[in-house]
Amino acid sequence: MVIGSGPNGLTAAIMLARAGCRVTVFEASTHIGGGARSAELTLPGFVHDICSAVYPMAQDSPAFEQFPLAAHGLEWVHPEAPLAHPLDDGRAVLLERSLDATAASLERDGNAWRSLFGPLAARWPRLRHDVLSPVTRMPRHPWLMAQLGLLGIRSARGLAEGRFRGPRARALFAGLAAHSVMPLDAPLSSAIALILGAIGHAGGWPVARGGAQRITDALAATLRSLGGEICAGSPVTALPEAEIVMCDVTPRQFLAIAGDRLPPSFRRSLERYRYGPGVFKMDWALDAAIPWRDPRCARAGTVHVGGTLDEIAQWEANFTGRPFLILVQPSLFDASRAPAGKHTAWAYCHVPNGSTADYGDAIEQQIERFAPGFRSRILARCISSPARLESYNANLVGGDVAGGALDLRQFFFRPTRRLYRTPLAGVYLCSASTPPSGGVHGMCGYHASRMALRG
Repeated sequence: MVIGSGPNGLTAAIMLARAGCRVTVFEASTHIGGGARSAELTLPGFVHDICSAVYPMAQDSPAFEQFPLAAHGLEWVHPEAPLAHPLDDGRAVLLERSLDATAASLERDGNAWRSLFGPLAARWPRLRHDVLSPVTRMPRHPWLMAQLGLLGIRSARGLAEGRFRGPRARALFAGLAAHSVMPLDAPLSSAIALILGAIGHAGGWPVARGGAQRITDALAATLRSLGGEICAGSPVTALPEAEIVMCDVTPRQFLAIAGDRLPPSFRRSLERYRYGPGVFKMDWALDAAIPWRDPRCARAGTVHVGGTLDEIAQWEANFTGRPFLILVQPSLFDASRAPAGKHTAWAYCHVPNGSTADYGDAIEQQIERFAPGFRSRILARCISSPARLESYNANLVGGDVAGGALDLRQFFFRPTRRLYRTPLAGVYLCSASTPPSGGVHGMCGYHASRMALRG
């Protein structure tokens, strides 16, 4: 039995079904998919991704590559460039698939960028297995992981200022690091930047044609082809009796489901689990594409909107100043997202967990800063506050889309030192609150199910 139908829950279900288990997935919502869903949030014909939108880790997932997802309709669409980062001088810096093209745009920091990311990008096909595994497992490539670890343990600000001399490379690196949902002065904040940059050069940052829902639909179709069942609109309020129970839920939901069956010490460990910042998200139906001051931004699927390293670091440290935005413009590369000639856009900023403040005006002003006239192209907007996100998916506690804070302890041991295991026989955790944490890759469910099958 699997509780929760997000990518991790569905991956765990597929792994169990492939091993010959009879599997049923129970989903509280009437719609399956967790954070990988799409809907017409604004106007008819405009398809928006409700939570996640870009999938750098999904295309290279060691779990997903084992499943016939393409045969069930999943197609990756690659923008011309993975990422653009506009600056106030009117020139954007782009993370290109080509390492040399990226380096050429970074002027005096080109060689430093190449020397930092070149080895990681070249080795990503080998590194991905270790990066997307719990640290308790002996890495396949210990020397490569040691090299990554020595760089990744540093703060993003420290590494950026130590390696790069100019503002363009520092800003590009800071935007990558902000995906960690950590202050850029914190240890380990470099790790996510290094991984995402390496993936961008090695394989790109694709979107799913037709929207995030296609990922869920392909996973669900794979499970059903193996005889598995999915029961939507079926909340689980108590742990059932089953040989194996996989729980794609965060510690808060697991505590509510498991009740007094958990030993007091384990309950206390889960109660100490900390959630990270939330997100304030906006979706727009647009009359035309975003009018970036630098038109090269239209070559990128993802745009980091936030200016310099110092500006980004200020927002990520204490949510003051102008918000740093992660913006996606999928309809530039996937015409199925909007009516002919129209477009969609998606963006969010990190905010205090559970914040009730309205960041909508600040977000749109920040886009106007680099794309004058953006607001004049808005046909409709949908605002998703942290509370709205949590009401849509209880795993998004306070709007936290990463399944928990990523500090030193919770980066390596989440939610407890047991990782996927619980004290209850046959009961496992497999959500983003377990290694390797957030992102659509299915690896939390993959590792948890393999552990369950070993017994």
